[in-house]
Amino acid sequence: MKILPVRTKTDMKAFVRFPARLYKDSACWAPPLWRDEKTAYSGKKNVILKNSDYRMFLALGDAGEVLGRVLAYVDHSFNAFYGTATGFFGAFEAVQDPAAAGALLEAAETWLRGRGMTTVRGPINPVAECWGVLVEGFSSVPVFMAPYNPPFYDGLLAGLGYGKAKDLLAYEADTIAGYRIPDRFQRFSDGFAEKRPEFTVRRIDLKNLLRDAEAIWSITNTALKDNWGYVPVDRTVMIDMVKRLKMILNPDAVWFVEKDGTAVAYALGFPDINPTLRKINGRMFPFGFAKLLSVKRTGRRFRLFGLAVMPEYHGLGLDVLLYKHMHDALAPQGIVMEANYILEDNFNIRNALEKLEMKHTKTYRVYEKALV
Repeated sequence: MKILPVRTKTDMKAFVRFPARLYKDSACWAPPLWRDEKTAYSGKKNVILKNSDYRMFLALGDAGEVLGRVLAYVDHSFNAFYGTATGFFGAFEAVQDPAAAGALLEAAETWLRGRGMTTVRGPINPVAECWGVLVEGFSSVPVFMAPYNPPFYDGLLAGLGYGKAKDLLAYEADTIAGYRIPDRFQRFSDGFAEKRPEFTVRRIDLKNLLRDAEAIWSITNTALKDNWGYVPVDRTVMIDMVKRLKMILNPDAVWFVEKDGTAVAYALGFPDINPTLRKINGRMFPFGFAKLLSVKRTGRRFRLFGLAVMPEYHGLGLDVLLYKHMHDALAPQGIVMEANYILEDNFNIRNALEKLEMKHTKTYRVYEKALV
């Protein structure tokens, strides 16, 4: 076995395609869009890697077969914001071989130490926005931009000295199976509209998409600035996200609360394209593109990707208003909504989701390890 830094086009192809071989028999893994994945690990294309130092590694067996891969990177924006020397790893995949995984991560750790990092955290993939290792909820396909992995990853990382940094939770509401928002939230919404007419709720305006995206960006950077691991998002990152989601955007899944005409809260959801990616095997052509476009009309699975309320309006129930309007717009279609990446200690959001009777279905774990 040997560890090889990715340097050539052949190396990059092996790095990108390894998961397809690793998960070829999986009933739950969803491939990426291979067209995009080919260029995603380039600082010229990736807005996060553009401002990071990074290196990719492959673990190869005696016959040259790929046994694992990892991306190590230094996010200068993160370390400047938190005043830390934290390195990251992402895009981690490996066969069930502790020696191969250990050698792979040791190479990443050595590279990070050489750049002055004192801690390593991950997996956090700057390509697909995938955070953590799945440790609970292996029986279903993950939503778009959420990871899937074999159950042994948790024990593998623990055996290599990685401890839990934070768990991220997913909650689900399945209207196909009969889920409905409890009646008391309908009563709350009606009463709120009467008592606080200065607040209004609306869908995203696709004719003014950039304006509404700017509102999401501004609210996010203010409302989430104290969340664990959050770094203020650069405008270029926001624009990149808009480009990625525009093709599948369903206006019934994106809502704003406005006060006197100014957006002060939002809920951002989008159709889950992973079931379609499985059907087209991640290929856009010849028929994949049309099938992906149809998801925004025919998709029945959705991901609630983000929800934020400006701090001065906390405690008013604006999050409930957003959940309710999204539910009322989408539920008649018969959908499953997954609220994803809820911090385990974000008790305000967890409490709201549990009062809404959404079910905890998945847990993702982010790990840390000291490098000194």
